[in-house]
Formats: sequence, C-alpha cells, structure tokens
Amino acid sequence: MSQVKFAIPKGSLEEATFKLLEKSWTKVNRKSRTYRVYLDDPNIIVKMLRPQEIPTLVSEGLYDVGITGKDWVGETKADVEPILDLEYGKIKLVIAFPDKYNYKSLDSMIADYAKKKKILRISSEYLTTAASFLKQSKSYKKFFGNKEPLIVTPWVRLGSNKQVQIHLSFGATEAKPPEDVDAIMDVTETGTTLKQNKLKIVDEVLTSSAHLIVNKKSLNDPKKREKIFDIVTLMRGAVHGRKYLHIYLNVEEKNLKKLLFQIPSLKKPTISPLSENGWYGINTIIKKDDFHKLIPKMRKIAQGLVVHEPRQILELEEIKRDEEN
Repeated sequence: MSQVKFAIPKGSLEEATFKLLEKSWTKVNRKSRTYRVYLDDPNIIVKMLRPQEIPTLVSEGLYDVGITGKDWVGETKADVEPILDLEYGKIKLVIAFPDKYNYKSLDSMIADYAKKKKILRISSEYLTTAASFLKQSKSYKKFFGNKEPLIVTPWVRLGSNKQVQIHLSFGATEAKPPEDVDAIMDVTETGTTLKQNKLKIVDEVLTSSAHLIVNKKSLNDPKKREKIFDIVTLMRGAVHGRKYLHIYLNVEEKNLKKLLFQIPSLKKPTISPLSENGWYGINTIIKKDDFHKLIPKMRKIAQGLVVHEPRQILELEEIKRDEEN
C-alpha cells in the first residue's frame, strides 16, 4: 500500500487536533521539540506545520491530506478538496474599528473616507480575503470601480488603489487601531479581546472551522485513495463520537415497551434477556443533547444506568458508498 503524507497544524489548532488524533488512532506519539508525529499506521507519515501553509502544500502535492482552518483554504485560494468538517477551531472573521467611530459598517467608512479623500488603512493577516471583501462593497465599487486595493507588506506592494490599503499584520492585530490603521479584519471566538481593546465588530466576513483537506490528484490515485478513506473513516468516526453517548440500562419486562417508545437510538436498541426472569438489558446509542431529557423518564422505569462516551462511531456503509461513487 502507498504511503500517505499528512500535514497537521501547529499553533491554535494543535491541542484540539491531537485530541482528535488520539480518538482516531490507538497510538499517537510525538517526541518533544520535534515536528514529527507517529501514528500506529506506518503508511501515514505525519508532520506538523503552520495552518497558513498547509492548504498550499496540500494543493501542490507535497502532502496528500492536511488539517487546517477553512479560512486559510479560502485565503490561499488552494485547489484542494475540503472533505470533512472536524467541527473544532470555530472562529468568525470580522471587521472591527474603534468604538469612538460613528460608522455602522465598513461600507459607510469607505464612502466617508473617499469623499474626504482620506487614505483608509486596514490591518489583517488575511490579505486576499480582505481585498475580496472590500471590492464587494457598494461604496468601494462606486468610488474606485475595479481597482485593486493596495496590499502592503515589508517585501512587496500589490494593487493600484493607494486610497484603500491593506497592511499585513504579524499578530496582535487588535492593538493596531487607531494610531496605525483605521480598521482591522481579524478572527474572534467571543469578541472579548476586541471589546477589551475598545473595538466594535461591524461586519462578519465569514465563519470557519478546522477541516480535513485532500489533494485532488491523491484522491484519484487508486493506491492512495484507499488509505485516504481510512483516514476519513477514522476521523469522521471520532467527530461523530463526540456527539453521542453509549448507554446500558436494565428494565423490567412490564416497562420495556414504554422505555423503547421513549428512548431514541442511532438505529435500534439491542435488547438482551437478563439471568433474572422478567428483566432485560438495553444497549443503545443516544445523542448527548437528548441525555438530560431522558434522565427523569429512565429514572422512573429503569435501573442500573451505565454511560460511556464512545471513542468513535464509524459509518462504514456511508464511506463505502462514497468510495463507489
């Protein structure tokens, strides 16, 4: 079987990624101060990289699969297949500027600055996304047409519109206004950091979460495809496992029908007769969100409730259909 190269993120997504890997594989080893990670599958070669780099490296074929924020897939315009939402690292990319400004949106700020012929400066790590968002603004189209905003980095300047500038931020973006820039495009989870820096959110650009992405050529390679779908199966199973509980309980025969009517399940509960006549054991999977609603009901008609969080729930049939299509 062909080996598959797997890039995983270092930084803000690192801890959650390792938790998911540890639920997906039985062994996950990482030597301290190294960027190499070892799974119990020798055909998966894992390396840690910055999430900003991973989309391009996967797109170029240097890695077959990777984990990164979907925001970085869009920012880099990487030609990859986002095959699985891993449902962590959830963020919003927003526009914010100082509380003291009276503008209600970036669009109104663009219009006012254009009328006054003032240079509008925006700070962001997301240069491509910021330029695209600006160009979609009604006021930008009205005053500047199809001109590209000026992108300013220490190494290069791109674009022709000097009146609207996007300055590359290397972090601590929220500290830049009002002295260095007029507005920022930055990620936030709760908005707390922005509020602490006396900034207000005026526009939401996009929402994002960590995704498993795949190189399109690797996905069409018969040798690599099989191993890639092994990875998808295991990781999807771990993602689904976080949403469910595996419960066991005992019920008297007279309450059996009532319990089965009230209890949800992934498919159908397993019912087993106990050694004591008139009693049954119930084994089933339920959604975590349903658990607190069921406790009052089960407490009255069942006994001996045991609860486990499943490591994984593997939808093997679904993956098989995906492979056939």
